Amino acid sequence: MTTFSDIFKKGFLQETGNLTTADFAMSMLAAFLCGMIIYMVYRYFYKGVIYNNNFNILLVLTSMITCFMVMVISSNVVLSLGMVGALSIVRFRTAVKDPLDVGFLFWTVAVGITCGAGLYIISLAATLMISVVYILLIKVRNRKRVYLLIVKYRDDAQESVTRVIRSLRKVLKNRTSTSGYTEMTYEIRMSKNNTSFVKSLSELEGVEYASVVEFTGDYCE
Repeated sequence: MTTFSDIFKKGFLQETGNLTTADFAMSMLAAFLCGMIIYMVYRYFYKGVIYNNNFNILLVLTSMITCFMVMVISSNVVLSLGMVGALSIVRFRTAVKDPLDVGFLFWTVAVGITCGAGLYIISLAATLMISVVYILLIKVRNRKRVYLLIVKYRDDAQESVTRVIRSLRKVLKNRTSTSGYTEMTYEIRMSKNNTSFVKSLSELEGVEYASVVEFTGDYCE
């Protein structure tokens, strides 16, 4: 005689999908391959300050973890409910400061979802298309690059410093004055990496130091 307990076990505790070992292996392999493509794109076309290999490894892991999560959710109702409940109480405290890093994370999550759903060709094709678009946007970005010029000099060298940087397209961002010294921070735009003026500033009498760093929004590289 079939009881309610038997119905519950058959309907919820057992697998409800048609997931096989071959399907599992194919999904995980596809997620790994797509994750490695993302890994290579991030590795060789990263434009931030300091390349973080741990974050790049996380991208590959995220695609594979999301993949098997989707497979579990689609194959067992009870496990899916338990996983949703567990994820609802997890708090991620690591701040992602670069918007592009957030985009890469969403990319890997999308790869994991599509591979977990068995859409291998779509996942691989979309990964390749997004990679090409990203590389093209990086390569054809505006040639005028933004830099920060920081120069500290004695007050009596004001005229000499002004003469050297007069031709630069600049915007004053910060000015700090101490006893006998002034430190200026300018935002400058240049179409080429012509930073010879930094050497001219450094050679001026009364200039303590002059440096220039590329400005990329929230970061300098």
